[in-house]
Amino acid sequence: MLTFDVSRYPTAPGVYLMKDAAGEVVYVGKARDLRKRLRSYLQTGRDSRPQIRFLLERAVQVETIVTDTEKEALLLENTLIKRNRPRYNIDLRDDKTFVSLRLDPAEDFPTFAIVRRIHPDGARYFGPFTSAAAVRDTLKEIYRCFPLRHHPLETCRRRRRPCLYYQLGQCSGPCHGLITPDAYRQLVAGAVALLDGRSREVLAVLRQRMAAEATALRFEAAARLRDQLRAIEATVERQKAVRRQPLNQDAIGLHRAEGELEVAILFFRQGELAGRRSYRLDWTQEEGPLLEEFLLRHYSREVPVPAEVLVPLALEGGAALAEWLSEKCGRRVRVITPQRGERAALVALACRNAAESLQERGGRTAARAELLAELQQRLHLSRAPGRIECFDISTLQGTSTVGSMAVVVAGEPCPAKYRHYRVRGCGGDDYAALREIVRRRLLRGVAEGDLPDLLVIDGGLGQLGVLTALLDELGLEGSIEAVGMAKSRVLANVRGAVVERSEERLFRPGRKNPVTLRRGSAALYLLERLRDEAHRFAVTYHRKLRGKSQVASVLDAIPGIGPQRRRLLLRHFGAVARLRSATLAELEAVPGLPASLAAAIHRHFHSEPW
Repeated sequence: MLTFDVSRYPTAPGVYLMKDAAGEVVYVGKARDLRKRLRSYLQTGRDSRPQIRFLLERAVQVETIVTDTEKEALLLENTLIKRNRPRYNIDLRDDKTFVSLRLDPAEDFPTFAIVRRIHPDGARYFGPFTSAAAVRDTLKEIYRCFPLRHHPLETCRRRRRPCLYYQLGQCSGPCHGLITPDAYRQLVAGAVALLDGRSREVLAVLRQRMAAEATALRFEAAARLRDQLRAIEATVERQKAVRRQPLNQDAIGLHRAEGELEVAILFFRQGELAGRRSYRLDWTQEEGPLLEEFLLRHYSREVPVPAEVLVPLALEGGAALAEWLSEKCGRRVRVITPQRGERAALVALACRNAAESLQERGGRTAARAELLAELQQRLHLSRAPGRIECFDISTLQGTSTVGSMAVVVAGEPCPAKYRHYRVRGCGGDDYAALREIVRRRLLRGVAEGDLPDLLVIDGGLGQLGVLTALLDELGLEGSIEAVGMAKSRVLANVRGAVVERSEERLFRPGRKNPVTLRRGSAALYLLERLRDEAHRFAVTYHRKLRGKSQVASVLDAIPGIGPQRRRLLLRHFGAVARLRSATLAELEAVPGLPASLAAAIHRHFHSEPW
């Protein structure tokens, strides 16, 4: 139990670390007044949350680090949380990386690219978007309004004619000189203005240009501008969540219930609602410090920082947080607690979204619990499988053999825990490869105390026998369940037409006849989805390794060619076949390639029969 003399601690700003008996940091916090903050933990009856009681029972000592300013304490807290990963601090495990659009104005013919990281490279970034599907829909609308290029210039210039997007009117063909640089820059300016929310300005310019083209009797050009106008008007008409002030703002909403705290963020970009993201937090602190820590953890990642962050309650370290955000993005950022007006309405909307998200999450949790209970009953498991892992093997004639592991935790896919394995020495023996990767997984799980409840193998009785023998060898047959999942059989008549498709078959150890689940049931869908994820993950990794081996077998045999020059040559020629047929003059024309190496490449490809 944590006990200490508060009078021994300073009244200056700083960071405090709570440690357990083993010396492990279990909580890191900051305060404007360390003595005042630590005194609050000793005041009995002030905080009835069970998490605080568990924290104080586990912590046995407090260590403080004094800083000169509150901002320094903020930065130090962030550093210590990342380094120690304390159990009772916020960990945004359920977060997904934001998707943004990137445009580099330094390129000859700029276009948009979908990225997940924002770098200070002089390019413009637009977003965030809550999913890749949303950003692709946005790009589709942009290309309809402003036909920018879709592919790299060098790739398109190697084609003899423009790509299909040019035929569809969704590309202006800069790779084949079908548009002047000035005209293309006008398209880029229009697309940027549209993403910035300045649609009225864009529409006014396009109407003027359309009228000028019609007056000059260039009716085809006027018709193209008319189509652009209609596309933009249709796009803008669908955007209902528009506000009067064209600002970039993040509105933060909170909702607490039964020891859980839901945080919802509404992203407003140029006055338009761009998306929503919600997080579930353990209610381990008072709401003010908890929200401060959340915002620090959220914006310390590579996410777009808006001009204003609207929060539902006053933050003790709000000024330090705003100063840190301003330095992070190179412009002024305000952290505001609105009391009335439009900003207060946005915060209230975010709080309603947080409440709705918590309610939806509770409904999903109950449904997942029912699903796992159904799996336990139908498969005759000893307990509901909280963590399910599925393994698959991918190979091609015994080469580049790989394995994969897909994971479901509490009924939900957990991509962060997926793993792939390189298999060596097994040749084309799928059983040996399966035994190797599962053995490696279980040995590591035993060492780290992280084992699954249920193992699913893509296969029938043969694969299940390998798994059962391995569990028996490691002494885990009583703690880990196993299932072999065989694909459905297709019965056909003499003409080859499908007449019947059997159910998916689930094999269990010690049971001769397979278990079948009702087609279309949620339990079967979960297992099928898990198996397909394991297969996809294995095939993707296998193709990656096979592609590397094919390229390496041709180019890495030439002295002087490493990974960078290999990428340079492939980027320049596009394919190994074009590199093989290149003349000496074409090789010498590659930027950054020495003449001696160009001659060596030419001799290599033209002195051996291919």
